[in-house]
Amino acid sequence: MRDLVEIGMGRTARRAYGLDEVEIVPSRRTRSSSVVSTAWQIDAYRFDLPLITHPTDAIVSPGTAVAIGELGGLGVLNAEGLWARHANVEEAIFRLVRAAEDGEDPTAVVRELQELHAAPVRLDLLTEAIKTIRESGVTVAARVSPQNAAELTPDLLAAGVEILVVQGTIISAEHVQRDAEPLNLKEFIGRLDVPVIAGGVSDYRTAMHLMRTGAAGVIVGHGYSEGVTSTDRVLGIGVPMATAIVDAAAARRDYLDETGGRYVHVLADGGITSSGDIAKAIACGADAVMLGAPLSAASDAPGQGLYWTAAAAHPSLPRSRVVAGPDSEYAVDLKTLLFGPSSDAEGVVNLFGALRRAMAKTGYSDLKEFQRVGLTVRG
Repeated sequence: MRDLVEIGMGRTARRAYGLDEVEIVPSRRTRSSSVVSTAWQIDAYRFDLPLITHPTDAIVSPGTAVAIGELGGLGVLNAEGLWARHANVEEAIFRLVRAAEDGEDPTAVVRELQELHAAPVRLDLLTEAIKTIRESGVTVAARVSPQNAAELTPDLLAAGVEILVVQGTIISAEHVQRDAEPLNLKEFIGRLDVPVIAGGVSDYRTAMHLMRTGAAGVIVGHGYSEGVTSTDRVLGIGVPMATAIVDAAAARRDYLDETGGRYVHVLADGGITSSGDIAKAIACGADAVMLGAPLSAASDAPGQGLYWTAAAAHPSLPRSRVVAGPDSEYAVDLKTLLFGPSSDAEGVVNLFGALRRAMAKTGYSDLKEFQRVGLTVRG
């Protein structure tokens, strides 16, 4: 039953919940974390961690994509980002760091990022970046925007991309466009031989529509991170993540019945700041989490302590700030960030060791079992 509240005469709104408003309920049994599996599989690709990176240059370079793949996750390169536009990305990021350190004009660093993204995508640079990832032996994934998917995808596949991510702030299966032919996701996906992950979405109906296009995975959310993304302020659009994930998981269940067994993965992107949030996202029904800001704390993140999403570079309506991450004295390497050990009691280090412990403490041995754990609402 939908929890509707009256917001004025004749107008009701649905009550929705964020991850910080729900809690996991232990079951009658516990188990050792050594017998817990966090593995999952999408199409033919298996991963030891339910981790996909948010496709931002702040955390994903070809090198960190390789490192994340070797640690068991999936690093997603932004095929329209700095590595596809500039031969010297380190210099480009230094320009961002310098603008951020100046601090007098809070919009200066976003303007710098917009200027860097005004350079055209160069196929030679993009191919070289993908080659670096492919030659390491890890799964190769790249993100394109819906606007550029048709143009860039053939070159990405030729370069060796194995999983394609079509991601925008908000994606629908039905898009109306005046001056150009819109991307028909169902036809687009139907012509490809690689799995496609598409999103973001925030409600049951849109998630179901995307599943019916043939997508192998649906991204829920738009990468929301406190103080970073501003889609809610700019567009007034936003759905708290716990409710959005549960709704998409319901669409997945109904689509599974509708198709007689086709399972579409739900990937949670946003509202995740700690290991507890990762556990809650999977408990709500996500198969994996798409992490952005939490990974910017890694000392080997290419953003050098800065974080932003791809929406920050929009030429006319940016929907992400460029912000400073944790102080360098607290930064740890990527492996420690994911697996510990940790001396921090806030759940920002040993992210997936904590997930294993949460699953063990509630008696579940794998991710799909853990999606059935009990939940309560605060207050």
